[in-house]
Amino acid sequence: MGLGDRAALLRHLAEAVGAVSVTHPVRVAVDGPPAAGKTTLADELAGVLRDQGREVVRATIDDFLLPRAQRYRRGEFSAEGCYYDTHDYEALNRVLLDPLGPAGDRRFRPAVYDHPTDAVLSPPATTAPADTVLVFDGVFLLRPELIGQWDVRIFVSTALEQTVHRAVIREGRGSSRADVERRWRERYIPSQRLYFTTARPTDLADIIVHNDDPQQPVWTARTREGP
Repeated sequence: MGLGDRAALLRHLAEAVGAVSVTHPVRVAVDGPPAAGKTTLADELAGVLRDQGREVVRATIDDFLLPRAQRYRRGEFSAEGCYYDTHDYEALNRVLLDPLGPAGDRRFRPAVYDHPTDAVLSPPATTAPADTVLVFDGVFLLRPELIGQWDVRIFVSTALEQTVHRAVIREGRGSSRADVERRWRERYIPSQRLYFTTARPTDLADIIVHNDDPQQPVWTARTREGP
């Protein structure tokens, strides 16, 4: 178990990425519940890797959403809809994870969806150098559709109740407290419980980051179970 400040955590994560020996880009998943701090951690890790001279592709699950009509076909507050209907895993594998994998040609696209316009995107493909690191954040990244695609699996763990309070602060300007709390308690938190029951992500992670106190994180390296 590791215990230290933020800089020590980032050094440990960068070392874990640097220890991966593959002939294709290293694909790093930063998984965790909404408002757990995974986007911030992924941004910070990408910065450290760039400072070390690595080429980094920074991407997110939010750019692989299905259109709104599909996402909410079971209802805006459906936990099952959040887990089963939100993300386009086929496109994520096809345009990003497979091309950067062992059998890929490294020609990738980092997005297929634009949230503000609810529109499908088709940006031009880019060729990644072989020593590139993909740092990818999002929810549900260790589920069966994606689990075999990651060379480093990081899970950011935070008490689910704490994510509600963080979300209220983060989204308070655009939504009422009641709306944020309802969305978290009816959709996001139950969908995470469904994820834990069906996919057991913490059993599949290489590193679990306990992020209740982001400035004094605790992390645990694990031996992989399963694929």
